[in-house]
Amino acid sequence: MTATQPKTVGTGDLVRLREKTIEDAERDYAWRCDPELAAYDAARPLTTRFASFLATMSEELKYPTQYRRTFGIEDLATGKHIGNVMYYGYDGFLREAELGITIGDREYWSHGFGRDTVRTMLHYLFNNLGLRRVYLHTLVWNGRAQASFTKAGFQRVRETRRAGYDFVYMETYADDFLAAERESETPEA
Repeated sequence: MTATQPKTVGTGDLVRLREKTIEDAERDYAWRCDPELAAYDAARPLTTRFASFLATMSEELKYPTQYRRTFGIEDLATGKHIGNVMYYGYDGFLREAELGITIGDREYWSHGFGRDTVRTMLHYLFNNLGLRRVYLHTLVWNGRAQASFTKAGFQRVRETRRAGYDFVYMETYADDFLAAERESETPEA
């Protein structure tokens, strides 16, 4: 446990998004080495030693950048670290970034934690960073993720190919997302 609690950047119905800590390293490393999780990221499983991974993570925590940030996802009920959510490719001029998410703990798959994480992250990106657009790529065969992203407010734009993989490109705009949020909060007469 760290001496101080990591800063919370958002709280949803099921999750708390918080700054990463070095205590996340063992879980992050295990998730990055997992072949199934790597396949969902269109990546190869990590093969580097834990000590190298830990050194890299320590540097990233010590010298964060505005262009790419990763946050830990915790189960709000238990405080358990269950995955990570990030933005990258941040463009302050265009006010946009790409979103990525990994629910590494399989016990939390298909229970709404991904959708809640994405919605909570979008609140942070639109309200705290002032983004106007957030986009993502998900593998064409990952229908579960596409359904979750759609429920979180993303629209399918097109299929695209990157690094030899076929993806569905999705996006959402601050105006649309925040208007839908206000509409869902308005009590019915």
